[in-house]
Amino acid sequence: MTFRTRLVMATTIAVMMAVVLGSIAAELVAHNSLVGSIDVNLSQGAQALIAQRDITNFCSSTTVGQCSQVVWPNGAVNPNDPQSLPIPPAVKQMAASQGNGSPLLFSTTINNNGATIEVREVVLPLAPGFDYREGYNSYSYGMPSGGALQMTSPLTGVNQELGHLALALWIIAFLGVAMAVLLGLVVGRAVLRPLNSLTSTVEELADTTDVSRRLDPGGMDELGRLRRAFNRLFEALDSSRDSQRQLVLDASHELRTPLTSLRTNMEVARRMDELEPAERQVLIGDVLTQLDELTTVVADLAELARGEQPPPASEPVGLHTVVEETVGVATTHGRSRGVTFNAFIAPSWVMGSKPRIERAIGNLLDNALKWSPEGGSVEISCSGGTVIVRDHGHGIDESDIDHLFDRFYRAPTARGLPGSGLGLAIVAQVAREEGGSVEAQQAPGGGALFRFSLPEITPPEGAGPEE
Repeated sequence: MTFRTRLVMATTIAVMMAVVLGSIAAELVAHNSLVGSIDVNLSQGAQALIAQRDITNFCSSTTVGQCSQVVWPNGAVNPNDPQSLPIPPAVKQMAASQGNGSPLLFSTTINNNGATIEVREVVLPLAPGFDYREGYNSYSYGMPSGGALQMTSPLTGVNQELGHLALALWIIAFLGVAMAVLLGLVVGRAVLRPLNSLTSTVEELADTTDVSRRLDPGGMDELGRLRRAFNRLFEALDSSRDSQRQLVLDASHELRTPLTSLRTNMEVARRMDELEPAERQVLIGDVLTQLDELTTVVADLAELARGEQPPPASEPVGLHTVVEETVGVATTHGRSRGVTFNAFIAPSWVMGSKPRIERAIGNLLDNALKWSPEGGSVEISCSGGTVIVRDHGHGIDESDIDHLFDRFYRAPTARGLPGSGLGLAIVAQVAREEGGSVEAQQAPGGGALFRFSLPEITPPEGAGPEE
């Protein structure tokens, strides 16, 4: 079912419900108004008849259904007058109330001259000693005083008026539904025209894959909001495509150097039998170093690519334990240059992926080792969900601070050192995806200081202070 069809159906149903409910309400109001008018006239006529004190049991021959009748306290009628109306229990109770009953008003049916007529009936109590006929007293028949007066008025006119009203309302309802269908078609076409135009434009962009184009932002209505949402989506896709293209270009640039060097060494390896043993060892060492560089670049690229996927499940992580483990690994690497790692660790727990946090802290320590002078030292502190790494190397130039965490960025002073320029980018990515932050600054007295922070949590139940 198309959206246009659903729109027409919804409009039709809404109008139909409104018309039907309005018709029912109009009929109820008209019915109550007409019946109320009859009740007033009927009650006034009964009061006037009582005031005349000359009442007979009769049914009008000119107005079918207009009758009156006196009921004695014992529930009977004057034997000299014929019974013109049925006497239900409520009327008998009213007649026996000695004039203390409350007036009754209700609808009923009577048989008048062989025809069943719907009428409105009023019942009024008669006071004790009431002479319901001039010169005639009920006591002459030995009956106790009191009784009740029944009087009816036909509802034929009311029913006819309501029938005419119902017919008119049915015609109005039919015309309303028909108009709703026509208006739904017209409105649906008018509403869907800009939406169809937007759909065609988006389909064209999808076919051409040209996400650099932008839609007209439109007004402040829902369609304009949709257009602006599509523009934000195109901007995100365009940015993602640019980032992907830049990543490929940067990766190819970073891989070109070690691959070229590796190719050169492999060309030399073809004449391995012509080389001296010492030269062979140097060649093999160069090849292994270049393979290590390639392995590092590929691993870093894989880590950055993983950031575009849903992050792994988080779990409570003892940050102090992670720092201890990574410091132990870094200490082993630092022995070749006499660099020492001094750690000040306090128990701290965070929520995240332990392997990714290990990778981020390990990258910070590798960066500090790379920049530390021979025989230097690196200070690490861990507390409150924050790890601070400070080295005593060259420090950070002001022009480099804003770019340290960009992919493949390498400061001019670092271009002669090993590395892919992805380590700090991975640190920033892990911090961002784990809900934390990382910042770099020039350390007081020289060197660089990196602050890696994650939201601290309460230690999980059963975790010891040193776990």
